[in-house]
Amino acid sequence: MEIWINPACSKCRSAITVLDAEGADYTVRRYLEDVPSEDEIREVLDRLGLEPWDITRTQEAVAKELGVREWARDASSRERWVKALSAHPKLIQRPIITADDGTAVVARTEEAVRDALSREG
Repeated sequence: MEIWINPACSKCRSAITVLDAEGADYTVRRYLEDVPSEDEIREVLDRLGLEPWDITRTQEAVAKELGVREWARDASSRERWVKALSAHPKLIQRPIITADDGTAVVARTEEAVRDALSREG
């Protein structure tokens, strides 16, 4: 299991606390430093069952600069969103946990973290 975090984020710290309390075996990826490639973002989206606009932090300053709220949310615009997430990782919603069963969750609540843990078998 891997968790994408921003250490400054309270939701990320909370998720780590739950993982540690449960004795989970996981790897931390500080995605602002170790930026996911476009392919990695596509893979995580597939695992989440979501589209890139579903995991975009539209309130971030860079999102406002780019005007992402006005971008089309359709198949023909998907790559534009993926490229923006890779170029500006601050836009990626966090934390994201990728489970060993091939799924992933946006773990913003304790329940979501526990859901990811339950997928570990």
